[in-house]
Amino acid sequence: MKVFDYMEKYGHEQIIYFYDKATGLKGITAIHDTVLGPAIGGTRLFNYANEDDALFDVVRLSRGMTYKCSAAGCNCGGGKSVLLGDPGTVKNEAYLRAYGRFVQSLGGRFFTGEDMNISEFDVDNIMKETNYVNGRADMSGNPSPVTSYGVYWGIKAAAKEKWGDDSLKGKVIAVQGLGAVGYTLCEYLHKEGAKLIVTDIKPEKVDRAVKELGATPVKCEEIYSVKCDIFSPNSVGAILNDDTIPQLKCEVVAGAANNVLLDEKKHGDMLMDRDILYAPDYVINAGGVVNVYQEFNPPYNRERTLGIIKQIYDRLLVIFAYSKKNHLNTQLVANKFAEDRINLIGKMRANFIPGEKHH
Repeated sequence: MKVFDYMEKYGHEQIIYFYDKATGLKGITAIHDTVLGPAIGGTRLFNYANEDDALFDVVRLSRGMTYKCSAAGCNCGGGKSVLLGDPGTVKNEAYLRAYGRFVQSLGGRFFTGEDMNISEFDVDNIMKETNYVNGRADMSGNPSPVTSYGVYWGIKAAAKEKWGDDSLKGKVIAVQGLGAVGYTLCEYLHKEGAKLIVTDIKPEKVDRAVKELGATPVKCEEIYSVKCDIFSPNSVGAILNDDTIPQLKCEVVAGAANNVLLDEKKHGDMLMDRDILYAPDYVINAGGVVNVYQEFNPPYNRERTLGIIKQIYDRLLVIFAYSKKNHLNTQLVANKFAEDRINLIGKMRANFIPGEKHH
């Protein structure tokens, strides 16, 4: 699919390609929607197989950020940047500062921060060239732990809906991906007495979970078919599709990964038809964006932020109830709620205020 086809299909305002010859920086920024406010979204550094894969990723991730921000009650829109390259070789101070200069050139339409292979310390280098960053080490910091906290409460909400009790003690939970978010989530689950089955492309992360959390390891391709109560995807997107959904032997899908469903309607319906409860990705994993959003309202307060993030529990119960009543898959229900808020605020802001700059 070509760039303008993506923009028309998903409703993007801008998709920008950028390159810096001196540092080898190559990337794409997608700004999806700014009705609620400036676009915010992390920067992902990944060794994509090709440019088409990078474009596919940034388009879906940026759209997801719009819905995530709206559903979480944040007054900002959705954006995302993906940088193409091997994190182990391309990343250095000059590379990150070159990227910061690009972000600065957008004039505040896009605020960025951590994502895959970009840490809060990398953000400090990006900050040397731009004001438009979140997740700073001296403020809200790395959003990964608070994302895990929100996903933990989201899993408890799904358990409450499915079994009438939000206790996870004794529940078998298959966790795909043991990165910064996935591993911290496992620690929460282990502490409550859940039994963990884990996988990751990096064997050392699996070994750590086995040693520290008593987890049972499985091969990456086996995680879909293990018998469990809850499947928790915490890695890349589009992993629930025609091939993997028939393999599932779980009753709940709830995790931190973005864009878990390859096709929101088709694959959301497939899960619903199999009576597998799905916690919509951008609702359950909104803890990180809620955390960095608090930097727009200083001073940053961790206790207040964690209280806001805990509301993911109640938000999911509302979505589950609407889904059951209207026989609409939970992802489409979440989309409806997010779109309704964007449309309502957009109409309210259409009222003219003298001196106000309108986009």
